[in-house]
Amino acid sequence: MRVFSTLVRGWKRLAGIGEAELVPQARLSGPMPWVIAIMVALTLIAAAAGLALRNTTNAAAAELEGGVTVQIVEASPEARGRQAQASLDLLDRTPGVVSARLVPQSEVDALVEPWLGVSGADGEAIPVPALIDARIDGALTAGRIARLQRDLRVVAPSARVDAQSSWLKPVFAALDSLQWLAIALVVLLAVALVSSVLLAARTALGTNRDTIEIVHLLGGTDAQIARVFQRSIGVDAAGGGAVGVALALVVILFLGRRFASLGAGMVDRGALDLVDWLLLGIVPLAAVAVAMVTARLTVMRTLRKML
Repeated sequence: MRVFSTLVRGWKRLAGIGEAELVPQARLSGPMPWVIAIMVALTLIAAAAGLALRNTTNAAAAELEGGVTVQIVEASPEARGRQAQASLDLLDRTPGVVSARLVPQSEVDALVEPWLGVSGADGEAIPVPALIDARIDGALTAGRIARLQRDLRVVAPSARVDAQSSWLKPVFAALDSLQWLAIALVVLLAVALVSSVLLAARTALGTNRDTIEIVHLLGGTDAQIARVFQRSIGVDAAGGGAVGVALALVVILFLGRRFASLGAGMVDRGALDLVDWLLLGIVPLAAVAVAMVTARLTVMRTLRKML
């Protein structure tokens, strides 16, 4: 009679009727929750970095779209001033040019001061080109730039036209590469999470093999057994995910403040918005769901081979 009562209690544990569990384990005391915490934290940090890089790239591309810079490379200050004014007048009359502005000499001096120094920027020992910032409506093709270059050369032989976006092409290429790296890290961490859950589920199955066989003899089904493991893994994943979220938030907020203190234009545009935070909030929920589904599928497949 005592043996029968023990078997019934074992079946109840597997069926989820009792409060005891088939896999007794103090929460957050074993390795599984901490492994999940590390995976979730790293995934959130990688995803946040990828989203910030995307925001930076999109903002910079939108700001530079249609922008051109006209440089008047002339050693004589008088000739440089005349050609700059003639170029500005021509741009104002050119169809498709939305705006054109002659950059003040003070701004140009501030741009070259870190490289030339105050004396080099203010003096004429090193001539500084005059700059005109213009914006063109529509697509900025190579043909339009070449046509604008020919028109400006008529009134300003020293004029040179550059598309602002072309200056940052190497930077955009590097940012794209970093975004793909962040995506690759997220995928690899997801694979590592699935692998760790699979290993933990198989280990628990091997440890409780005798109990599982007895419960099968009492009429317990594979689905009931899988539900016990799924619930246990789900609780571990939820606890580990919460710890991972806390760790990731500390790192993300700390790095965000450090980059914001740089005062760089492109870095400031990489701040995460509400949609980005909502996407990051999906990560721990997805980790719990993936862990539970992986545990259930692993247990069901292993039980078919065991019995």
